[in-house]
Amino acid sequence: MGTDSATRPRQRARHLGPERRRPQVLDTALEIAVADGIAAVTIAAVADRMKVTRPVVYACFADRVELIESLIRREEDYLVHGVLETLPRRRVEADEAVFVEGFRALLHTVSARPETWRLLYGNPDPAVADSFGKGRALALERCTRRLRPTLKAWGTQDAERKLPALVELWVSAGEGAVRTILSEPGDWDPDTLGEFVGAAVYRALRNA
Repeated sequence: MGTDSATRPRQRARHLGPERRRPQVLDTALEIAVADGIAAVTIAAVADRMKVTRPVVYACFADRVELIESLIRREEDYLVHGVLETLPRRRVEADEAVFVEGFRALLHTVSARPETWRLLYGNPDPAVADSFGKGRALALERCTRRLRPTLKAWGTQDAERKLPALVELWVSAGEGAVRTILSEPGDWDPDTLGEFVGAAVYRALRNA
C-alpha cells in the first residue's frame, strides 16, 4: 500500500506527456536559476523540486545542456520582446507621450515576468551573458533606426554625429528603469516610472 501511494503521483506526472510537461520543467528551471544561479540547474534539481522522477524530466529534455539552452532561448524571447516594446510606434516626429507610452510598455513587460529579467538582465554568468548582449545590441540597432529620422524631423543640429550618444542615452535609461522596477518595486509602478523616465528621455533627446 505504501509503495502504491508513493508512486501514484509520479505515474500521473508521466501521463501528462512531454509536450505538456515541458513548460512546467522550464518554469521550475527558471525558479532554480534565479534563486541559486544557472549552475544549480540540473535534471536532478528540477525533478526534486517538481516531485517527479528524473525520467519525467529526461522525457522533456535529453540532458542538462538541452534544458538550459531551451530555458535561455525561451527567456531571451521574452526579453527581446520587452526591449522592442519601448520603441515609439507612431509618427517620425515623436512627442513626449510616445516615449512615455514606450517606457510604460517596457516596464509592464518587466513586471509581468520579473524572473526572466532577473535571470538574463546583465547576468555575468557566461551561459546567459550572451543573451543579454543580443538583446542590447538589438535595442541599439532598432533605436538608431527609429531615432535617426526623428532627429532630422526635429531639426537637431549635427544629428548624425550626436546619434550614437543619444541612442546610448535612450537604451541606458531603459536599463536603469528596469533595474529600478526590479530592485525597488514598492517605490514605483510601471506607469509612474515609465512616465517619469519617458518624459526625461524625450526632453533630453528633443533638446540635444
